Amino acid sequence: MNGTVRSPKFEATALQIRKIGNSVGVILPKELLARLNLKEGDKFYPVEQPDGSLRLSPFNPKHARTMEIARKVMHEYRDTFAALAK
Repeated sequence: MNGTVRSPKFEATALQIRKIGNSVGVILPKELLARLNLKEGDKFYPVEQPDGSLRLSPFNPKHARTMEIARKVMHEYRDTFAALAK
Protein backbone atom coordinates (compact mmCIF):
# COMPACT_ATOMS: atom_id res chain seq x y z
CA MET A 1 0.00 0.00 0.00
CA ASN A 2 1.30 3.48 -0.80
CA GLY A 3 0.26 5.06 2.50
CA THR A 4 -2.78 6.87 1.09
CA VAL A 5 -5.64 6.96 3.55
CA ARG A 6 -8.82 5.74 1.88
CA SER A 7 -12.16 7.22 2.72
CA PRO A 8 -14.86 4.61 3.26
CA LYS A 9 -17.31 7.29 2.11
CA PHE A 10 -16.05 6.98 -1.49
CA GLU A 11 -15.79 3.21 -1.41
CA ALA A 12 -19.51 2.99 -0.63
CA THR A 13 -20.53 5.56 -3.27
CA ALA A 14 -22.19 4.11 -6.36
CA LEU A 15 -21.94 6.22 -9.50
CA GLN A 16 -24.72 6.03 -12.05
CA ILE A 17 -24.34 6.28 -15.81
CA ARG A 18 -26.74 8.97 -17.07
CA LYS A 19 -27.82 10.24 -20.45
CA ILE A 20 -26.29 13.65 -21.16
CA GLY A 21 -27.49 15.01 -24.50
CA ASN A 22 -26.73 12.38 -27.14
CA SER A 23 -24.06 10.77 -24.96
CA VAL A 24 -23.83 9.10 -21.58
CA GLY A 25 -21.69 10.16 -18.67
CA VAL A 26 -20.98 9.75 -14.98
CA ILE A 27 -21.54 12.57 -12.51
CA LEU A 28 -18.73 12.72 -9.94
CA PRO A 29 -19.43 14.11 -6.47
CA LYS A 30 -17.66 17.40 -5.71
CA GLU A 31 -15.81 15.77 -2.79
CA LEU A 32 -14.30 13.22 -5.17
CA LEU A 33 -13.33 15.96 -7.62
CA ALA A 34 -11.63 17.84 -4.79
CA ARG A 35 -9.79 14.70 -3.69
CA LEU A 36 -8.55 14.12 -7.25
CA ASN A 37 -7.73 17.84 -7.57
CA LEU A 38 -9.98 18.10 -10.66
CA LYS A 39 -12.35 20.78 -11.84
CA GLU A 40 -14.80 21.11 -14.72
CA GLY A 41 -12.98 20.72 -18.04
CA ASP A 42 -10.00 18.81 -16.62
CA LYS A 43 -9.12 15.39 -17.96
CA PHE A 44 -8.57 12.23 -15.97
CA TYR A 45 -7.66 8.77 -17.10
CA PRO A 46 -9.15 5.41 -16.20
CA VAL A 47 -6.33 2.91 -15.71
CA GLU A 48 -7.28 -0.77 -15.73
CA GLN A 49 -5.58 -2.69 -12.94
CA PRO A 50 -4.35 -6.31 -13.17
CA ASP A 51 -7.28 -7.44 -11.01
CA GLY A 52 -9.78 -5.93 -13.47
CA SER A 53 -10.64 -2.89 -11.35
CA LEU A 54 -10.24 0.69 -12.57
CA ARG A 55 -8.12 3.43 -11.04
CA LEU A 56 -8.91 7.05 -11.84
CA SER A 57 -5.87 9.26 -12.22
CA PRO A 58 -5.35 12.87 -13.29
CA PHE A 59 -2.05 11.72 -14.84
CA ASN A 60 -1.80 10.17 -18.29
CA PRO A 61 -0.01 6.82 -17.85
CA LYS A 62 1.08 6.76 -21.52
CA HIS A 63 2.72 10.17 -21.15
CA ALA A 64 4.47 9.06 -17.96
CA ARG A 65 5.88 5.98 -19.75
CA THR A 66 7.02 8.12 -22.69
CA MET A 67 8.81 10.52 -20.32
CA GLU A 68 10.50 7.58 -18.58
CA ILE A 69 11.88 6.36 -21.93
CA ALA A 70 13.00 9.90 -22.84
CA ARG A 71 14.86 10.25 -19.54
CA LYS A 72 16.69 6.96 -20.15
CA VAL A 73 17.70 8.05 -23.66
CA MET A 74 18.87 11.47 -22.43
CA HIS A 75 20.91 9.81 -19.69
CA GLU A 76 22.45 7.27 -22.07
CA TYR A 77 23.43 9.93 -24.62
CA ARG A 78 24.19 12.77 -22.19
CA ASP A 79 27.74 13.23 -23.53
CA THR A 80 26.45 13.50 -27.10
CA PHE A 81 23.77 16.01 -26.08
CA ALA A 82 26.34 18.04 -24.14
CA ALA A 83 28.64 18.16 -27.18
CA LEU A 84 25.75 19.20 -29.43
CA ALA A 85 24.77 21.95 -27.00
CA LYS A 86 28.18 23.66 -27.32
